Amino acid sequence: MPLIWLTTNVKLESDDAFRTFVCDFRQFAAQTIGKDENAFIIDCQYNPFLTCRGGFEPSVLVQTMSLYNTNPENSILWSKAFSDFFEEKLGVPPDRAVLAFLDAGPDFIGMKGTTASVIRANAAKQG
Repeated sequence: MPLIWLTTNVKLESDDAFRTFVCDFRQFAAQTIGKDENAFIIDCQYNPFLTCRGGFEPSVLVQTMSLYNTNPENSILWSKAFSDFFEEKLGVPPDRAVLAFLDAGPDFIGMKGTTASVIRANAAKQG
């Protein structure tokens, strides 16, 4: 279950346009990261006070947490793909897109009242 927090200071023309952007981003992220689109949880926020490099020009700040496939090689590939996406969809140049890719480990991701590691262990016992 990838988790993504995206904050941008780019204001879209309406809530519907923002919703469309989030849906497009979810689909893009699923293809890029290689996980089922329905597994993603994305918190996408507009913040007019987001600053990058000392100014308020169009920017994005993204934290992506994905179990089992976050590594230095994928971080390079994902960084390029995400930067290109934000430049195309929001007009944010790559030098104003700050991205963090993390794998907290299954012991540190909670859901269904337990952790991802417990859920995985229980599934292995059943299957």
